[in-house]
Amino acid sequence: MSEKVLMKGNEAIGEAAIRANCQCFFGYPITPQTEVAAYMAKKMPTIDRVFLQAESEIAAINMIYGAAGTGVRCMTSSSSPGISLKAEGISYIAGAELPCVIINIVRGGPGLGGIQPAQSDYFQATKGGAHGDFHMPVYAPSSIQEMVDLITEAFDVADQYRTPVMIMGDGMLGQMMEPVEFRPSTSTRVLPEKTWAANGRNGRAHHNVINSLFLKSEELEKHNDHLGRKYDEIKKNEVKYELMNTEDADLIMVAYGTTARICKNTIKLAKAKGINLGLIRPITLWPYPQEAFDLTIGSTKHGYLAVEMSKGQMVEDVRLSVEGRKPVHFYGRSGGMIPSPEEILDKAMEIVGGNK
Repeated sequence: MSEKVLMKGNEAIGEAAIRANCQCFFGYPITPQTEVAAYMAKKMPTIDRVFLQAESEIAAINMIYGAAGTGVRCMTSSSSPGISLKAEGISYIAGAELPCVIINIVRGGPGLGGIQPAQSDYFQATKGGAHGDFHMPVYAPSSIQEMVDLITEAFDVADQYRTPVMIMGDGMLGQMMEPVEFRPSTSTRVLPEKTWAANGRNGRAHHNVINSLFLKSEELEKHNDHLGRKYDEIKKNEVKYELMNTEDADLIMVAYGTTARICKNTIKLAKAKGINLGLIRPITLWPYPQEAFDLTIGSTKHGYLAVEMSKGQMVEDVRLSVEGRKPVHFYGRSGGMIPSPEEILDKAMEIVGGNK
């Protein structure tokens, strides 16, 4: 067993990517994720891999397009405004079916906002985030260890489905330090050979062409139908979530990332007051774990409480998953404010009232 080391979240992202055989990193500094790029700048050249600080986020994502097109594993990272600048490139990458990993360490917005942690990029990440009919898998780790483990999975999923994959954490996860263990992958995935890559003929009678341009409507529709079938496969195979204390719950909270960690403390506080709170923690934000609600719908007396570091975004997917079968409530803080366990408990007690 490997030893645990104490690392900052952003630096652990870089180390995990290197161990997942990331060959190229292109990025641009922006708080609170700059340490990802700084770590890669220090380590990648020493192992004969590529680090390049691009002149902008737009340049970085287009460099990712080029590197991914050759079939090598590549990654970029940024924070909220930077991801917005990358949006066009992400759509091109999805349209050209290129695998890559995109890190978003979320800060408060809109606009330049602030540098404190937030979860207000949920819509951007899960509802497209750019033009066209496309999705990308989005992972939401709640600890540095889970983030490290999901980096490897993200690269594997990207290669398996030929798709960009996002790992979305908040500024708190990027900046905190925790013990982390870099474990060998236990994945049993059989990844396809990259016969599509534009890396020379390699014995073929033709050059491979990387493209997302389809000028004929019939061809573009056919391509979108193909992408749709791929997204259906991802929804079928790649949903991840955690259930905690959801049997016979007075109320089930729904939260992801570091907010879910806070909710776990709320469960302990509630027990002291005789209230049984449960938790659904989505690990994949897309595809969203709708089945978690089917499994728990009969176990909650007062429905669900979505808790977010936003003005209310994931709560819409909670409502869609519940389909009106139970009430859905919301509690959120925004602008970099972090909800406390006591605040969440107060909201839960307001919902539960005296009629448990």
